Amino acid sequence: MNTDGMLKDGALKGQTIIVTGGGTGLGRSMGKYFLELGANLVITSRRMEVLEKAAKELEEETGGKVLPVQCDVRNYEQVENVLAQTEEKFGQIHGLLNNAAGNFISPTERLSHRAFDVVIDIVLKGTTNCTLALGKKWIASGQPGTVLNITTTYAWTGSGYVVPSACAKAGVLAMTRSLAVEWAKYKIRLNAIAPGPFPTEGAWSRLLPGDLVKKFDPAKQVPVGRVGEHQELANLAAYLMSDYSAYVNGEVMTIDGGEWLQGAGEFSHLEKIPQEMWDMLEASRSKKA
Repeated sequence: MNTDGMLKDGALKGQTIIVTGGGTGLGRSMGKYFLELGANLVITSRRMEVLEKAAKELEEETGGKVLPVQCDVRNYEQVENVLAQTEEKFGQIHGLLNNAAGNFISPTERLSHRAFDVVIDIVLKGTTNCTLALGKKWIASGQPGTVLNITTTYAWTGSGYVVPSACAKAGVLAMTRSLAVEWAKYKIRLNAIAPGPFPTEGAWSRLLPGDLVKKFDPAKQVPVGRVGEHQELANLAAYLMSDYSAYVNGEVMTIDGGEWLQGAGEFSHLEKIPQEMWDMLEASRSKKA
């Protein structure tokens, strides 16, 4: 296994890339590699203190330039503000990585309609807002651009216990393929990545607290016998964001060690969780809300 950076130095030099949900987790890891390849980086999320901390650390780690902008992607006006601040600082915008997401693991009948709203609004509406706002700007100015969306393998298979996410990610997948055809004439490319398990600090423990995260170890579902390394995902994201992938358009690339081929529906195996554990999970989530 090689977890070195894949592209040559300067592969993204002079480009400015916006990463939603870029202050933590996989968004931060992908953004860091963009910086290492010479890009300017804009990171957004709803928590400015997290963004400012991440921006400072990323600049120290890479020597690149990072602009943190608070934004709730569900709000179109806030998205437009991100674009305005980015242009003010860096000039043109060359790429967008739609990474912001939300999810609940739960039997669907236990979810309120508001829980559906939260996930669908962040994942589908948020991705649509960012893509539409920047796409309109690119088309009006005649500028090429690249959009990369983070989806999931259960976008095309569906999966129990994450129904709002499956619905929203399926919509993102359809938008990616549709606009790849419609906007190609404007020299705007759209692609997507469907990652398998790439553990981030706290992510799996939030979804499956306590002993559940050990009992349902995601590595056990992957034929290659391990979870992904962040650099592996960052390498793929950088390739799809770069001109090296200029002939790749409307594609969804899976990077999951064969997980979805082994068992479609990433979370469907949660059928094994007894009702008492769902009660504990729901109580734990309520405390954190």
